[in-house]
Amino acid sequence: MGVPRRVVAETTLPSSHRVVLVHGDLTEEEADALVNAANAYLQHGGGVAGALVRKGGPQIQAESDEWVRRHGPVPVGGVAITGAGRLKARVILHAVGPVWAGGTQGEDHLLAEAIRNVLKTAREQGYERIALPAISTGIFGFPKERAAPIFWETIAAFAAAHPGEPPREIRVVILDEATLGPFLAAFQERFGATQNLRR
Repeated sequence: MGVPRRVVAETTLPSSHRVVLVHGDLTEEEADALVNAANAYLQHGGGVAGALVRKGGPQIQAESDEWVRRHGPVPVGGVAITGAGRLKARVILHAVGPVWAGGTQGEDHLLAEAIRNVLKTAREQGYERIALPAISTGIFGFPKERAAPIFWETIAAFAAAHPGEPPREIRVVILDEATLGPFLAAFQERFGATQNLRR
């Protein structure tokens, strides 16, 4: 989409996990698993989901339809796995985050659960490098400033609980500046990491 890829911040945790914030296009990332911000029925029409299918090809939607036929809708906080089509990844982990309802429906917990389940699935499957978007902060309306600390805290807690285990590189990839700002601020607050401005 015309945004040059840039590593905005990164840190290596005591657990040996590398945590990276990238300004760029998720569909261009190379990883074992790309994470999609999905809806319960895995209908990938807009946002990150639509972009992944446009780039990766119609087989991603076909596999998603088959997954729902077999297993039913993905619960909020849950994860489904499909192939990645033409994308530079082995699989897509389709994570269903919460739709924002004013903060009264346990959205914070559900967002953390979605992130945790992505990391848990990656660990169980042995995926070393994963790249995920800012789940729920797009059309699901979760406030970016509120979501960002949840992301980093959940990732840090997972890493501390699973030292040296996959996924050893966890990238959050954000395209738009409006989302990038709060995620960078929360990253620096949580990790105190130095900014890294290399491409």
